[in-house]
Amino acid sequence: MLAVGAGIAAQDLLPGSPSRSDADLLEALIAQPQQSSGPVSATASDQDAGLLAAASLRAQRTSLSSPDRSLMEPQAGAEVPLEIRVALLKASASPRLAASGPWRLSDRDGRSLQEGGADTAPDLGAALSGRAEVWMETGAGQALYVDGQPYEGRLRVLRGSQGLQVVNHLPLELYISSVVGAEMPSGWHMEALRAQAVAARSYAMAHMARPASAHWHLGDTTRWQAYRGLSSVTARTRQATSSTSGVILSYQGGIVESLYAATSRITQEAHGHLGASMSQHGAQELAQQGLRYNEILGRYYQGASLARLQAGAS
Repeated sequence: MLAVGAGIAAQDLLPGSPSRSDADLLEALIAQPQQSSGPVSATASDQDAGLLAAASLRAQRTSLSSPDRSLMEPQAGAEVPLEIRVALLKASASPRLAASGPWRLSDRDGRSLQEGGADTAPDLGAALSGRAEVWMETGAGQALYVDGQPYEGRLRVLRGSQGLQVVNHLPLELYISSVVGAEMPSGWHMEALRAQAVAARSYAMAHMARPASAHWHLGDTTRWQAYRGLSSVTARTRQATSSTSGVILSYQGGIVESLYAATSRITQEAHGHLGASMSQHGAQELAQQGLRYNEILGRYYQGASLARLQAGAS
């Protein structure tokens, strides 16, 4: 099993052993239904997603101090296979599901219920008869569709009092590449996109540590951060994400809930009482002036550190 920590270059932010509250928090992070097995393989692999066993993964929303205008970049490391759960709150209560290739609908225990291809759609009514949830997955390189919108990963469909709730399970880094394109124009300066990727990842990790629901970490609306599945993914958003893979903002051993908004005026009006916040237009202007992503983040999250999630033996 993997243990995930916040790898911090030339800094000592990791406390000793986790407290009981940290253990409970980390238990919530890895609690997930059994992944189904069969001929169709989902693009998001969480088979080895490990125990998030560092107390440094506490979520924080805090005012930062002790300014450092250029945050030290952590050493490079392998990507940690974390899966995030995103509630597709903009989907209808009776969502239309489809796939670009072969798909399979299964129950919680991985037993196949229905199968089909790009020219067919699952019958959710029949599949959910007597069940609280079903799962839909497709093959590598294919997309799943919810009300016509394409997504990577796999879908969990839950029966609720207000209708059906769709939750997109996918690797964290794939999620971040979509958020970057949904939150910033993908044609902006690469250093601004990289700063956005780190801010989005840190924000996402804070909500993985403090999930909004027993079934999902955060939603897909601007109540959290914008997420549009594959429709907001480009080669540049993937580059911004992969070049900062695993990098988050940390403060006093915890994850910074990295708030951000379009302009400095909005950050002050919306987030001034909550803590540090990044102006996205400001990030673009700083990037155009020649600042790198870590220098941009240092301007807005003063006193924070850059850390990298790392996998090691448990």
